[in-house]
Amino acid sequence: MNLFNDEEQQRIQKAIEEAERSTSGEIRICIEKKCSEDVLDRAAKYFYQLNMDKTKLRNGVLIYLATVDRKFAIIGDAGINRVVPADFWDSTKEKMLAEFKYGNLAEGIITGISMAGQQLKKFFPFTDGDNNELPDDIVQMNGD
Repeated sequence: MNLFNDEEQQRIQKAIEEAERSTSGEIRICIEKKCSEDVLDRAAKYFYQLNMDKTKLRNGVLIYLATVDRKFAIIGDAGINRVVPADFWDSTKEKMLAEFKYGNLAEGIITGISMAGQQLKKFFPFTDGDNNELPDDIVQMNGD
């Protein structure tokens, strides 16, 4: 399933790399066609499957999309959830949805990456010795 063309994939990956350059946090994108359960439950399932809960500071962020079912979620691990404003994930979703409504999936994802990256930079700034703990590629799943 190639949802994005090469240029869009590169822009998304570059946005992840750029966001992670100034933080110890990790951002991943997970996409599949269908989501047969609650979208937050599905996102949480992949969060753990992709080892996002294994980061040193528990500061991983996952953006999950089910394209055919038109569902998405953005979730963070315990470390980032403790420090971001209470409405952060909802406001991020709203900004992403504003792009999605116009068919701008890549822009919506990049918006989410950028917003998450700003919070990660604020609360988990990059320090010497920080490693990129997780890959920056777009993960494509075979949802049911």
